[in-house]
Amino acid sequence: MSAQPDHVPVTPYAPAPGAPAELLTQLRADKRADTWVPAFEREWAAALEESRATFSLAGLYEVLQDWQGRLASAPAVDAFAASGYDDSEFIDMAELRGRRRSR
Repeated sequence: MSAQPDHVPVTPYAPAPGAPAELLTQLRADKRADTWVPAFEREWAAALEESRATFSLAGLYEVLQDWQGRLASAPAVDAFAASGYDDSEFIDMAELRGRRRSR
């Protein structure tokens, strides 16, 4: 019989101690700062409370990874939006599911 840990293992990603402050500085410099900074601060505060309760840093690491990804992909999203790509043939899956239910 082998012993199994009763907790979720910490993700292998371990940011530098100053990573949250550095990320917040980058978010404040972004053109989306009005919406992104408060959203990051809410998610960070929630993850911090979870961390205090669970003694796990995994939630904090996850918030950092998510926001670093958003910030890194923002230029590509901006370029796509500025390209004038015609997405008028986009299929709205929510609308499609609604049609199926009404039958």
